[in-house]
Amino acid sequence: MFRRHLITSVLLTAVVAVFLGLVYPLVVTGIGQTVFRSQANGSFITHNGQAIGSKLIGQNFLDSKGNPDPRYFQSRPSAAGNGYDPQASGATNLGPSDPRLVGFIPGFNTLDLHGNPSADNPFANPSDPYCVPTDSSGKAVYQPSDGQQYAMNPDGTYACYSSTVPERTYAYRQLNNLGADVKVPVDAVTASASGLDPGISVANAMLQAPRVAQSRNLSVDKVVALLNANTTDPQLGFMGEKTVNVLELNLALDNLSS
Repeated sequence: MFRRHLITSVLLTAVVAVFLGLVYPLVVTGIGQTVFRSQANGSFITHNGQAIGSKLIGQNFLDSKGNPDPRYFQSRPSAAGNGYDPQASGATNLGPSDPRLVGFIPGFNTLDLHGNPSADNPFANPSDPYCVPTDSSGKAVYQPSDGQQYAMNPDGTYACYSSTVPERTYAYRQLNNLGADVKVPVDAVTASASGLDPGISVANAMLQAPRVAQSRNLSVDKVVALLNANTTDPQLGFMGEKTVNVLELNLALDNLSS
């Protein structure tokens, strides 16, 4: 009886191994390469025969100095590695009171130079009343202590951590020549849960359109037309919101200018 059960177990293991380890993967791969070839291979976007990105993963559009290139629409911030790193997908996981996210808000989470609760923000500067200072390496100092060294601006104010929502909002308005009263879309100043989102909201894209048009000597109407052409409807018509694929839109702009 033991021998019979052993043979049965070995045969069953062999059949399952062949079916699930060989036949099933080959069938799924074959279907993927035949019916969904682009999606199965990463949904790459090519230009002049070279892959320049994927429809599924966002990327930065920077100039030679590492600053946002005004000629291109900018993606939402990313907390995945150094930005849009598929091997480090994830969010910041910072809580709603963490200064690294919301800044030092007077009367809420502010600390003085010694790390004690404070009614005012001692690090505030004219451009950012919620300023979180940085050390000499650019890291946020969100738990000040005695003897802490801070980075300073040429005008003597504290250098602020650039990844807080207030700092990102300020930078977004500066880049897009927006007034202080213009509301900034949330996806323009916060990272997604994956850190890899390839799209931005239509509201975000519309606020960037005049800046892109001016940088490329195009009419705003022509840029908005391209924007609309690269807008994706919600899945099944109701799941989520309309989004604009930033890479495809920027590629369309380059093709228009070439």
